[in-house]
Amino acid sequence: MAHLAIIGSHSVNGVAELHSDLLKSRVFPGFHEFFPGRFNSKTNGITPRRWLLDINSELAKLITGRIGAGWITNLDLLRGLEPFVDDAEFRDEWRRIKLNNKVRLAEYIEKHCHGAIVDPHSMFDIQVKRIHEYKRQLLNALHVIHFYHRIIHGEAENAAPRTAIFAGKAAPSYWRAKLIIKLITSLADVINKDPRVKDRLKVVFLPNYNVSQAEIIMPAADLSEQISTAGTEASGTGNMKFSLNGALTIGTLDGANIEIREEVGDENFFIFGMTAEEAEFERKNFSRTPWQVCQKNEGIRNVIESIEDGSFSNGERELFKPLVDSLMNKHDPYLLMLDLESYIDCQNRVGDAFLDTESWTRKSILNVARMGKFSTDRSIKQYSEEIWGIKVE
Repeated sequence: MAHLAIIGSHSVNGVAELHSDLLKSRVFPGFHEFFPGRFNSKTNGITPRRWLLDINSELAKLITGRIGAGWITNLDLLRGLEPFVDDAEFRDEWRRIKLNNKVRLAEYIEKHCHGAIVDPHSMFDIQVKRIHEYKRQLLNALHVIHFYHRIIHGEAENAAPRTAIFAGKAAPSYWRAKLIIKLITSLADVINKDPRVKDRLKVVFLPNYNVSQAEIIMPAADLSEQISTAGTEASGTGNMKFSLNGALTIGTLDGANIEIREEVGDENFFIFGMTAEEAEFERKNFSRTPWQVCQKNEGIRNVIESIEDGSFSNGERELFKPLVDSLMNKHDPYLLMLDLESYIDCQNRVGDAFLDTESWTRKSILNVARMGKFSTDRSIKQYSEEIWGIKVE
């Protein structure tokens, strides 16, 4: 089908720049040679009218009050917010709005998650998207367990409290993805009831994820999880929606993450893990195995053993065995164990950064101010002019 599509089209969009390059160099090098110039990049966009103006009206009003309403149809004008990072009153108002959005999400969680109580002052660490192994919700769950262990062993006394929020749906027959959902809900059952944890960590899996739910979630996020294995995500738009609402991103160099990081600045983005080139090389030339990672790192070994020994399944050791087997398989195509150390180290940096409220707020403002490139207005204009030859005034 892909071959027929390439032959029958005059233009093939690889979406994010990285994946357009991968199409040319790895997936369809023969077609690229035969049809030079046919493959191109038109990174996705999101509409600011919905994903900021509508769903985050308080923040939109604050922005309009400082730089005018022109940003609604020309998102590049958000750059006008940059000088306000040094305005203490503006930062206070920015934080107040974020807290209001978090309170609203906390109330939604209490209503829809069997009365679960989460603290709006904790870091809202959010991963919401289709449940799939390449998107690596399992990697996020492994960090949750690692953080849980640090808390109960008295090693996280000064760490920022977190609320880890997941949502998403798995395809009907995708049993491994459904088992990942089961693991996350099982973590919530254990961690949220453990008196040793108190309010240091809560885990939530929101049911029936949909766009209406996303409209409540996006404005409330402090941290956006965009952690797919490098080279597997064509672009992503959730990453854009979170950033446009002031969330900071922890992510791999994959899809539109690369371009978001280029726009917002390295210092305002938390990057970890292998590049696409390193991941491809690692699949063919093992530098280390998951077993070797566990032997070297006791904390990671304890995470795997706690899943394996039934700590999160009422002692039933077989329940999550398929997940443990995939994690410990040196042929795991998604390289979870090989990126886990880097991910945990990066999450520690995130926690430290969140404790510096003023610095975090500055980073949040700059994430919004520098999101102009990711408007659908830009992507549609590119399609019109560069693919269809229609001049847009």
